[in-house]
Amino acid sequence: MRAMVLKAAGQPLQLTELPVPTPASAQVLIQVQTCGICRTDLHVVDGELAHPKLPLIPGHQIVGTVVGKGDQVERFQIGDRVGVPWLGHTCHHCRYCLTGRENLCDWAQFTGYQLDGGYAEYTVAEESFCFPIPSGYPDLQAAPLLCAGLIGYRSLTMTGDAERLGLYGFGAAAHIIIQVARYQGRKVFAFTRAGDSQSQQFARELGAVWAGSSDELPPELLDAAIIFAPVGALVPAALKAIAKGGVVVCAGIHMSDIPSFSYDLLWEERSLRSVANLTRRDGEEFLALAPKIPVHTQVQAFPLEEANTALNALRSGQIQGAAALVMER
Repeated sequence: MRAMVLKAAGQPLQLTELPVPTPASAQVLIQVQTCGICRTDLHVVDGELAHPKLPLIPGHQIVGTVVGKGDQVERFQIGDRVGVPWLGHTCHHCRYCLTGRENLCDWAQFTGYQLDGGYAEYTVAEESFCFPIPSGYPDLQAAPLLCAGLIGYRSLTMTGDAERLGLYGFGAAAHIIIQVARYQGRKVFAFTRAGDSQSQQFARELGAVWAGSSDELPPELLDAAIIFAPVGALVPAALKAIAKGGVVVCAGIHMSDIPSFSYDLLWEERSLRSVANLTRRDGEEFLALAPKIPVHTQVQAFPLEEANTALNALRSGQIQGAAALVMER
C-alpha cells in the first residue's frame, strides 16, 4: 500500500510503499477512502506534540470500508463503512474508563500519533473505537465530522445553555459547530485573524450574527466562548469578552503559552477550562445529531501524495472549511 510517513519531527512526509497491515483479534482492517487533515496533524508533524511513534503514518479523521477483521470483532462486518477518530485505545479498567471518561485514560493511545493513522490506503483500528458513518454523508464530507465535529461538539456541550457564543478561530471545527449552535437557537459571534475578511464572510454565510478580528470586542458580551485557534493570547481576550458567570473553553490539544492576566478578567464567576480528546458517547451523540440538522461540511480534497501541500495550506490559513486526503486508486 502507499502511505505518507513521518520519519522525524519537522521533516516533510515521505511517500512510502508498505505492507498492508494485519488486524489483531479486536481490530478491523479498513480500506481508507479519505482522511481528514487536522491541525493536530500539524502539531505532530511540526514536533509540538512530543514523543510520537516514529516512523508514523499520521491522520485521525478516517473514513473507509471494512475489508478484514480479527476473530473477536462483532460490531462490524466486511463491507461496513466506518470512521476512525483521534482516540484509538484505552485500558478499559481505570477509574476514568469505568466512569465514561475514557478520554482521560492514562494509558490512552491516539490515532495518527501513537498508532498509525489514515494517510495511507489501508489502516487497522480497534472496533470499539470505530463509528458507523451516517448514510447521508459521502466519504469526503464525513471525514471532518470525526475530529473537527466531535471535539467541537464536546467543546460546545461544555458551554451549557449559553445563548451568546463566541468562536475564536473559524476553521474546520468552527464551520461545523456554528451549524449545531444555530440549530440550537444560539447567537454566534465569529473571531478570525485580523484582516481575514474571507473567513469572516464565510462565518456570516453560516449564520454568525457578527464576525470580526480576534483582537476586537464583540458588540455585546458573550455567555461563552470556544477557542479553536492554538493561540494562548486568545485566552485573556476571550475572558474580556464574556459576561459574568461565563465560560471560556480551550478546545485544542496544543496551545502556545497563555500570557499572564489580571484576576479581574476571571473574577465574577467566569470559568476557564480545557477539552481533552473525546469519548465514545460524544461520537454516538454527534453522529446521530449531524444528519438531523443537517450539518454540511465544506472540504477541499487533495490526493494522498500531496499531503505536504495540504498541511502547508492549513498551516498558512489557506483552507476555508476543512481539508482531506483522498485515495485515488
